[in-house]
Amino acid sequence: MSVRDLSVILPLLILAGWACGLLLLDAFIPHDRKGITALLAALGLVAALGAAATRLGQSAEAFGGMIIGDGFASFLTVLFLLAGLAGIALAYDYLKRMGIERGEYYALLLFSICGMVLMAHAGDLIVVFLALELLSIPLYVLSGFAYPRLESEEAALKYFLLGAFATGFVVYGIALTYGATQATRLAGILEAAQSGVASPGLLAIGAGLILVGLGFKVAAVPFHMWTPDVYHGAPSPVVAFMSVGAKAGGFAALLRVLLTAFPALAPQWAPAVGWIAALTMIWGNVAAIGQSNIKRLLAYSSIAHAGYILMALAASNDSRVAPQAVAAALFYLLAYAVTNLGAWAVVLAMEKADGSGLAIDDYAGLGARRPGMALAMTVFMLSFTGVPPTIGFIGKFALFRAAVDAGLIGLALVGVITSLVSAYFYLRVVIVMYMQPGEPVTRSEGWLNATVAVTALAAIAFGLLPGPLLALAGGARLLTLLH
Repeated sequence: MSVRDLSVILPLLILAGWACGLLLLDAFIPHDRKGITALLAALGLVAALGAAATRLGQSAEAFGGMIIGDGFASFLTVLFLLAGLAGIALAYDYLKRMGIERGEYYALLLFSICGMVLMAHAGDLIVVFLALELLSIPLYVLSGFAYPRLESEEAALKYFLLGAFATGFVVYGIALTYGATQATRLAGILEAAQSGVASPGLLAIGAGLILVGLGFKVAAVPFHMWTPDVYHGAPSPVVAFMSVGAKAGGFAALLRVLLTAFPALAPQWAPAVGWIAALTMIWGNVAAIGQSNIKRLLAYSSIAHAGYILMALAASNDSRVAPQAVAAALFYLLAYAVTNLGAWAVVLAMEKADGSGLAIDDYAGLGARRPGMALAMTVFMLSFTGVPPTIGFIGKFALFRAAVDAGLIGLALVGVITSLVSAYFYLRVVIVMYMQPGEPVTRSEGWLNATVAVTALAAIAFGLLPGPLLALAGGARLLTLLH
């Protein structure tokens, strides 16, 4: 271990150390002053963000190739840290309102972000497994954070049981991959596959099992069953953070592992990913049509958007398009994060302490009573749909272009058609807000309102001027695609 190795994982070291220290410090902070814990957690994220910013544009391997610090990892690290800051802002007032303000919430949030950051830097399948567990276990606990509320406990139990089951697929896939190649390092697996040393059948099964396990984490069909129930029952700020962070972490592993370790098997896994993407887009959008609860609608929306991002993974089968497809996936993850966090901030503002206020009909009259919040929600719904001039439109355009350039015209058509279908249930929320009478009760909480405003402005600003972010995503390449 050298100073150079430590510099590659400096943001992770800062974050992990801060989380451990915060867990100890929280024991000395009074129960009615947990806002101090939230502030300290935010400071830790800012410190890690500063360290991550210094790594932008740099590429290096560390710890014998087990850790990879490239543009891809740096881009996602910044995304995870910003999502964590938004997660703290969303949780701060909500936890007090619901009577579940406990300091360990913020420490668990930081530990989960540590897993996400490690996932983006993973250069070895063992590191992928460790990162997956570090990412997931705090989220299992946070899903049940509203105990003794039965819905929250049920969400935590379902998420834990199904998550453990999915992790078993990843571990079995890693074992078979090692058996086929005698390596767990991604570069070693690639070398064994290219040299003909690896057993092709065993390697294909291992890659397939890893795809299944990570497919659960990104909520892809048919591994999506947990999503609606967990989103419905878990505390809303947990879901807001999880829907962005866990999904981006899962895609970080999928892109890194499949493009770095298994490019030789692309003729096998790319068609499977294409079919999964199509099914995910179709089912996510069709199932959302009949939802009357906003949290369940956003759950199926999350499933659908996983399908759109999977288009980029399928398109990366073409080596000429792979850098463009990875850049499109990264930009879309950022676009989805901005839009989704903003939408969930509005949901938190509408949710009451008794858990009501989550029906779509509860948004009736919001346009008249809170025009600013209704306008922001309209922006988020349009961005989800992919309507200009929002960031969601730019993100979908980049994905569809990558798919077309890779020759996946049929998959791109499925994406376009399902986007049109999604307009029905997204715009239904807008119609209810502006065209149905009602007296919605909303919260005027500082951090919540600030999150709504910042994300709405970002969704429009980056939709009108996407150039800098597109350039940043384009430069955030996987180390293996740089050569």
